[in-house]
Amino acid sequence: MKLNRRVFIGTGAAAAASVLSAPMVHGAAHGRPKVVVVGGGAGGATAARYLAKDSKGEIDVTLIEPTRSYYTCFFSNLYIGGFREADSLAHSYGTLASQYGINVVHDWAVGIDRDARTVALAGGGSVPYDRLILSPGIDFVDGAVAGWDLSAQNKMPHAYKGGSQMELLKAQIEAMPQGGTFAMVAPPNPYRCPPGPYERVSMVAHLLKNTNPTAKIIVADPKPKFSKMGLFQEGWADNYAGMVDWIGSDFGGANVEVDPEAMTVSIDGEVTKVDACNVIPAMKAGRICEMAGITEGNWAPVSGHTMQSRMDENIHVLGDATNQGDMPKSGFSANSQAKVAAMAVRGALTGSKVFPAKFSNTCWSLIDTDNGVKVGATYEATDEKIAKVDGFISATGEDAALRKATYEESIGWYSGITSDMFG
Repeated sequence: MKLNRRVFIGTGAAAAASVLSAPMVHGAAHGRPKVVVVGGGAGGATAARYLAKDSKGEIDVTLIEPTRSYYTCFFSNLYIGGFREADSLAHSYGTLASQYGINVVHDWAVGIDRDARTVALAGGGSVPYDRLILSPGIDFVDGAVAGWDLSAQNKMPHAYKGGSQMELLKAQIEAMPQGGTFAMVAPPNPYRCPPGPYERVSMVAHLLKNTNPTAKIIVADPKPKFSKMGLFQEGWADNYAGMVDWIGSDFGGANVEVDPEAMTVSIDGEVTKVDACNVIPAMKAGRICEMAGITEGNWAPVSGHTMQSRMDENIHVLGDATNQGDMPKSGFSANSQAKVAAMAVRGALTGSKVFPAKFSNTCWSLIDTDNGVKVGATYEATDEKIAKVDGFISATGEDAALRKATYEESIGWYSGITSDMFG
């Protein structure tokens, strides 16, 4: 009996399928092969651009992204801290369309028919593909934080997707009374940008130090430790002494309940009235991956050699949505993975040479003015996963000149990656 792979939410009919090569080009009989990319962030925009640029017109590339201006989630914490304007995080898709010939469709992808190889759009109709690249980022796990769901995101913002949520959170922090309390509920592993919540704590502290110096920050964390923990705790002690109270899982940080109407946070049964609260829930792959039936648990398993789904050889998945091995979920990782996927897709559809997959990642964080730290690594593909080869991390006690150089390096990286994404 033929397996029907028209999969909807909650089904896992093809969960055991292996990644296969694709000797036939679905679109060969009707013109150029077609690649559809869903999601225009660090993974999707990069993949679309590299496919269009390197194929030199041999491949028809469509990018589906609902927003006309993309606000990067990476570096958005610096907006909270007052180091960047919101507009500096916004990027247009105009160059991808005009210079690279990419068909940019501003709409929501709402379904995938894996048998017919089509992507359904919210506005009606569908887009056919020979290869599909999904880079939808993250969504949130329902019920991950007791008392909070998406209906509460205006009272207790997550601000973990770029754009208006970040502006809302900053406005709420700026509206706090003198001596007020800011709370953060940090996410469990794995999640987007491991140092991100703690850079945010640093940027909130920086803002409050200048405008509300007697305010307090409470962090309820379900984890016993976190990325760059020693660096952040050193930075908080040196720059924001007495302001930040981090409560890890060993001290009840995993037992949290919030009440958005009353603006309270309960940590291990102790209820605290707060003036602003940032709830960052547990995360999962963007919903379109569930709709395609290519997830196991919360994430989409992929082959590190090609970023192909382990459930459908015609789908590649990038960035935060993946279960790929050792790489963190970051913009740098997604950008690195996108180049591997674009090369693999181009090779499959046009016969171009495909080189062994290699990856890299660096995550920079700002603690205070000109006080930047970083962590990173290089990776290679194995049959089991993307495996870490070697890594590095800033050291505690570094001098001010090195920390300033690290921060300036991060500014250069932001300019470089956004040019790599959007042309």
